[in-house]
Amino acid sequence: MSSFFRAMIVVLALGSCSGGGGYGSAPRNLDDACSIVSQRPEYLRAFKTVERKYGVPVPSLMAIIYQESKFISDNRTPHQYALGVIPVGRQSSAFGYSQALDGTWKEYQAEVGGRRARRDDIRAATDFMGWYMQQTVEETGVPINDTRNQYLAYHDGRTGFLRGTWRSKSWLIRIAGEVETRAVLYDTQLRSCGKR
Repeated sequence: MSSFFRAMIVVLALGSCSGGGGYGSAPRNLDDACSIVSQRPEYLRAFKTVERKYGVPVPSLMAIIYQESKFISDNRTPHQYALGVIPVGRQSSAFGYSQALDGTWKEYQAEVGGRRARRDDIRAATDFMGWYMQQTVEETGVPINDTRNQYLAYHDGRTGFLRGTWRSKSWLIRIAGEVETRAVLYDTQLRSCGKR
């Protein structure tokens, strides 16, 4: 057997042993905030940094990340297909933990994050969310701890929120309520395990 084929077998064997716990994967048990931050202590550090810097409550950040990406760092929107089979691109440019769009992310990089900030990095993604939500406070008057309305403005954009585009989207109103409920659940859990 040539050394090339031996090397390929070793690479494939090592790759199959990774168990899917590497880049992009979510923590286990996303319904338990204590489990999430125990598995990924770097998440809690990032969340607390954003809470201190922008005032966004940790449970709100966690609930929005859950809704947007299920804590998958390289999450993308699904592909769209013409005639049901021909791929024509993704639904949007949303990417990463925060599902930030390309244009909004570039604005964040120019104003706060710097060119090296990446959407698949928990620190940059949560800092982006804090920055965006603080601007929502300034532009719309929605309090930073109003998870439901912050999520509506996050999803539809601040202009869309002010125009009330969300009012005709019963599915989005339902999801915003679920995000708010999850934030309350995460808050209770984090308090019970001493992480709040």
